[in-house]
Amino acid sequence: MAYVITDTCTKDNHCIEACPVNCIHPTPEEAGYDTVPQLYVHPTECIDCGACVPVCPTNSIYVLDELPAEQASFADLNAAYFN
Repeated sequence: MAYVITDTCTKDNHCIEACPVNCIHPTPEEAGYDTVPQLYVHPTECIDCGACVPVCPTNSIYVLDELPAEQASFADLNAAYFN
């Protein structure tokens, strides 16, 4: 997994629009969008391009290796969303 979205995500969808491989879900068109608290990065579809990071107004997206220790659980949460 290249990137991780944390709980400060406000689902503004800028990252969805910026992602060239559509690996951030759910999109507003997908079932469950209204009920999830945040967006998630698909761990195997992400190509590590970083396009999502600069467009996030809440700085909620981290490179996995730079994810703060207190937010490490979000790596598992992002992956679990897709299982």
